Formats: sequence, structure tokens, C-alpha cells
Amino acid sequence: MLEQAMIEQLKEVFTKLENQITLKYYQSEHAKQKDLLEMLKQVESTSDNIQLEELSETSNYPRFKIAHNGKDNGIAFSGIPGGHEFTSLILAILNSDKKGKLPDDLILHRFKSLKGPIHLRTYISLSCENCPLVVQSLNLMAVYNENFSHEMVDGEFVQDEIENLNIQGVPSVIHHDELLSSGKMGLIDLLEKLESKFGIEESGDTPVAKDLGQYDVVVVGAGPAGASSAIYTARKGLKTAIITDRLGGQLQDTKGIENMISVPYTEGPQLTNNIFQHVREYPIEILEHRRVNKVEPGKFKRLELNSGETLETRALIVATGAQWRELKVPGEKDYLGRGVAFCPHCDGPYYKGKDIAIVGGGNSGVEAAIDLAGIVKHITVIEYNPELKADQVLIDKLKSLDNVSILTNARTSEIVGDGDKVNKLVYEDRESGDSKDLPLDGVFVQIGLVPNSQFLGDVVDKNKFGEIEIDNKCRTSQEGIYAAGDVTTVPFKQIVIAMGEGAKAGLTAFEDQML
Repeated sequence: MLEQAMIEQLKEVFTKLENQITLKYYQSEHAKQKDLLEMLKQVESTSDNIQLEELSETSNYPRFKIAHNGKDNGIAFSGIPGGHEFTSLILAILNSDKKGKLPDDLILHRFKSLKGPIHLRTYISLSCENCPLVVQSLNLMAVYNENFSHEMVDGEFVQDEIENLNIQGVPSVIHHDELLSSGKMGLIDLLEKLESKFGIEESGDTPVAKDLGQYDVVVVGAGPAGASSAIYTARKGLKTAIITDRLGGQLQDTKGIENMISVPYTEGPQLTNNIFQHVREYPIEILEHRRVNKVEPGKFKRLELNSGETLETRALIVATGAQWRELKVPGEKDYLGRGVAFCPHCDGPYYKGKDIAIVGGGNSGVEAAIDLAGIVKHITVIEYNPELKADQVLIDKLKSLDNVSILTNARTSEIVGDGDKVNKLVYEDRESGDSKDLPLDGVFVQIGLVPNSQFLGDVVDKNKFGEIEIDNKCRTSQEGIYAAGDVTTVPFKQIVIAMGEGAKAGLTAFEDQML
């Protein structure tokens, strides 16, 4: 199942292991049990510190759990963690021995302080690119909290559970039979949700939030613009830090990239890895799993972080990018993961043979419709404007499909369901003013991005869309604060443009400090 090159790579990775990791598999007569055993035996062969153990318990499908030095650590896998989830297995082994890239002590303490018992299952699809982030984050929490367990569940093997729980999107995190979250969610978002849901155990060894001191430049955001800014300021000899909730940001969720000059094809996670290999060539401090709560302007800008930490900086570069824009209509949040989705690639398979709508007639919406047309029964593309906004080549392709309808001049006004799942979308015909119902099983929202500039309040000027207004050198309305990339008014939200704008912001920050 694993290629020899991968086995050799794992042998190198697992040289870090110091303690015994046991992969304890359940007995099963499922046809794919042999595939699981083949994978686990190959993984076992890569290190003397990894061993297999057959359990006396049985399972209807391939399933195993992990033990560290003979003690179960709360991590389990239902299914065969191949595809995007293979990395989750490798990290689970490393993290079980507290190896690999780990959060800092402040975040680890928050893991330990979650009030248990907490028993979570995350339902995934092996084709889902957002699922591993959730699985890996929850596995880490299980390693550091004895009252916390987490199981990855491949929906392929538990269709009855999927139906009974009304799961219509992945990743879906379930506690008992309650849906806690659905869709993409980073470590900090998950942690805050769990802290709110289950509470926190207070203890006397709580780390004291600290003043991190002063910097020449602090970059908020770690996408292409933020990384580029930091590299340029560090190369100029400025003491530089990056604050981010996730390395790569929105770039991590980008599948195919075919317009990076000199790179015919790459994917978001790979480009992110390449970028941060470059970042780590310089003395740049990376403060990960953090957000900025407040910015106080002045000669030294004072930043308050959600971790309770504070710091000061001469120059602040905001490169926080953007996130999926929501419709903000009744029913949208209520049915997230139960008929409302934002990722066609991840959640599309759950709508096989069903009727869906895609709201948005730009490139993203039309591309999503083209991709899903081979899976679903029928698609209705809903566009607010009189005409679709996508490139003509995409529109032509869309119109050639037999199971696609197009509604233009239509405003989505409500998403309606029966309490468990979506069953219709209500829209207004903008020409006649009539309200109309569209019976369906799912709605994919593809209406663009909204800039992540809210944390700044009114410290800098923004346009009506929330984009930070900048001049031709990335300066904002506030002295010493700069902005770059998708969070700004710069036209064309492209990776290569964000990189260039980040470089420009970094050079301007250096230039202004030298004056």
C-alpha cells in the first residue's frame, strides 16, 4: 500500500520516537480489514518503537486505536487513514510521544485545562482537504488531556450513522449525538468552542500571560503577503515577528495553483510549506495559534493578543487576508453542515443524486457547478446580478451541461429546513419582486471573500467592504501601520500580487524607519 520511498521517509521521521507506540487494531471480517493491516504493518516496519497488537474486541469495519507506553491515549481511527488523512496518522504517532511540531506551553496548558470527560468523533471523507486540520488538532488535545478522547470516522464505513446524525458535510465533530462543529475550523477556533462548551479547570500552575517586549516590525497574518513582508524586513536587519492563527491562512485551502509564475502547478499546502521553509531561514519569531484582539496606535503600537500576551512594535503590517463571505440570511447558520456548505470539493459527495443550488455566479460558483454536475442530480446556479460574472469560457462550459439551470437577477432571502436538514431555498425575483421557493437538498455558498480587518476597529480607514485603504506604498491612514494583500483595496486578489504587496509593505516599513 505504501511505496518504498514513503517507507524510507517514515523511517527517518520516526527516528525521533523515544517511547513505545502501540497500534491496537480490532478484529473485523470487513473486506477492507486486510488493507488496514497491510498499512499498519508497513508503518510498524519503519521503527522499533512502533508495534501492532490485535485486540479481542471486534468491529464491523476497520478500526484501531493508539497506546503510548502501554496506555491508551484517547486517539482512535475508524476506517483506513489514507489519502489526506495519512498525515493525521503519522502526526498522531509522533504527537503521542510529544514529538513533531507542537504548540507552545500557553496553548498546551489550555488543552490540559479543558474540563472533561470529553469524547468526540470527527466524521470525515478521505477526499476532504479541510478534515485533517480538525482531526490533527483534536488528536493533539487528546494527547495532553487524560479526560479527552477523539476518533476519526471515515463516513464510507458508517452510512447508517451519517444518516441518523443528519450529517451533510465534513468535517463534522460530534459529541454523543450533538453536532459541535461542521466545516473548516482551525485549532484556536476549535479550542475556544470546546472551552465555551465544556468549561475550564482552574489550576495553580496556569502560565502567566507575558509582555513579549518590543519589535521593529510585527506582521499580523501568515499568508503569502505576511510571509513576504516578514522576509523582507528580516533581511533588512529589523527585529520581526509574525502573529497568526494558522500558517498559510487561506492558501492552505487552495487546491490547484497554475498561475504562480515559473511554477506550472502546485497546491496550497505545498506552497505554504515552501514559503515557511524560506521564512525559517531568517530570525523571524513566529507566534502561532494567536489572534490580535486590540491595536493601540502610537509611536510604538501596542498589541493585545487573545492569549493574554502583549507586545509593542514600531511598525505594524496587517496581512490578514480574507475569508468566505456569508449570505447572512435566515437559516444559513442554523443548517451549516446539514444542507449549507462552503466547500464543494469536501462536501459535494454527500449530495450524490440530489438537487442543490450554488449561490454565486462568479468564477468560484461556476467552477463549483461544473465540478459537481457529475455527482448531483440537478444544480441551480443563483446570481444576484442580471448576468453571470464568471469568465466566458466557464460560462460556456456551464451552459453545455444538461443538469444545470441558471437563475439571474435573483436574491437569496432564506434557507429553510425541517429542523434536521435543508429542504428549500427562498429567493426574490429582482425584476418582478416576487418571492419564490426552490425545493432542494443543499446550498453551496460561493459569493466571494470578506476581508479580515475587524480587529482593527476604526484605527485605520477602510472602504465600505471592510478593505483597508492603502496608498501605492502600502501605507494606511495611521502612521506606522501598513497593510498588504487580500485585506486591502489593492485590485485583483491573487497569490502573486499578495507576495509583491507584502514585499512592498516590508520595504516601506524599513524605509520609514530609516528616515
